[in-house]
Amino acid sequence: MDGGVGMPRARESLLWSGCAAFALVLCLVTTIVPHRVWGACAVVGYGGAALVARRSARPWASAAAAVVGAGVVPLALLVADGARQMEVTVVERSGVLLLDSGSPYVPNPAELADYNPYLPGMAVFGLPRAVLGDVTLADARLWFALVSLGAMALSAALLRRDSPSPSRDTARSLLWPAATPAVALPLAVGGVDLPVIALMCLALTLAGRGIPVAAGLALGAAAALKWTAWPLLPVALALLAGTAGRRAAVRAGAAAVASAVLAVLPVALADPGAFAEHVLLFPLGEAGTGSPAASPLPGYLLAAHVPGGFALAVGALVLSAVVIGVSLVTRPPRTAVAAADRLALGLGIAMCLLPATRFGYVVYPLVLLGWFRLRPVGRRTARPGDPPCPAPSSSATTSRPARAASRPSSTP
Repeated sequence: MDGGVGMPRARESLLWSGCAAFALVLCLVTTIVPHRVWGACAVVGYGGAALVARRSARPWASAAAAVVGAGVVPLALLVADGARQMEVTVVERSGVLLLDSGSPYVPNPAELADYNPYLPGMAVFGLPRAVLGDVTLADARLWFALVSLGAMALSAALLRRDSPSPSRDTARSLLWPAATPAVALPLAVGGVDLPVIALMCLALTLAGRGIPVAAGLALGAAAALKWTAWPLLPVALALLAGTAGRRAAVRAGAAAVASAVLAVLPVALADPGAFAEHVLLFPLGEAGTGSPAASPLPGYLLAAHVPGGFALAVGALVLSAVVIGVSLVTRPPRTAVAAADRLALGLGIAMCLLPATRFGYVVYPLVLLGWFRLRPVGRRTARPGDPPCPAPSSSATTSRPARAASRPSSTP
């Protein structure tokens, strides 16, 4: 009997059991309080999802149980308790500074908590705290979740637009990714990367659908939040150029660059020195205080332990970027799935080679690889007497061949 993503119920239950095991290990070994709270809640949530997968005939039921247990419950507990990661405090402070001084960056930062390595757009998530004050609704984590789920829902709606029941299938398409630890953990603890990834997925979906200006605006919004979104630009443009034409790629590029520049440049010019120290030097580990991004990956190990290692790591990073760039020209991606795979490969290599990096960045390639592949099915089993699925109309597949060829990722 099949489960919610076309897998047998036993395998679906095993999947949630594996997620529960991951949550338990994290709860036991982490020293970060929000992560420990998430782990404790997620063990119960994923354990319940494993039971639901075996017993419920509804294909979305186990994912819904996992979302509630591993996403909604820990987020509500952490917001109510006030337990938070440093990133949340940094973002909320940046919103206050942006309103007060026009720059979200602390002048002359003296300690780790003073640094804000994010681009100016991230300060938008801190504006509710600056405007509303010390109320629950102003918590930046709620706005991270709102934007992330909103972008993912829009992406899912576009991917499922041609399905027989688009609204129902969109909800199912959103439930499954949101239930996985790669999304549920940052959703609950307030990880700043989730809205960036969600906007990147939306931009790729729009590009795959041949909607260049909207794709460019989504790309620009992501690029105004973190540097990690910028590698998406050449990948999305290559996808558009190969499927919708060079003019569409130019329009998307213009929209992306214009929106990102409008969001970043005025703030950068308000205090260029602070912008450079926070956003350029600190992420590279070259500011007055060392970056906490120090996971023992090749780039960090080279920079920390090999003479001239920083230059070697940067050189390897540039070389890998050139190789990926050449591949975009010689073999451009033709589908959103192929584009997401190419981007995930590039980001994975960059994560390994950056002089200052951390394991948490693995969420980017994980979500990109999984988002365009999850295809929930409509029912677990066919019952006697159910009408057969209608064959697709020949006119539907032949009247618009160009668009059909450019959007294979939108089929169920």
